[in-house]
Amino acid sequence: MAEAFILPLEYQGEERDFDCELRPMGYTFKIAVVVDGSEILFEPDEEGNFRAALPNPGENKVRWDKDLLGAIAGQLAEVFK
Repeated sequence: MAEAFILPLEYQGEERDFDCELRPMGYTFKIAVVVDGSEILFEPDEEGNFRAALPNPGENKVRWDKDLLGAIAGQLAEVFK
């Protein structure tokens, strides 16, 4: 069962709120985060950090802000530790 929540994040001096959904998957989970209108899945690694799984990275022409994605991953790691 998916569970929705808001992830607050200060990024480049601006407070932003991201709509998120926790999605259990077998023995693990993924977190869907809406970033600039697109859903990006974040998944935990073996060390408790999160990584972004970009949708169709070869086909997508969107240039993602890697620093923003890293900040979101870091905030998720703080929330889920």
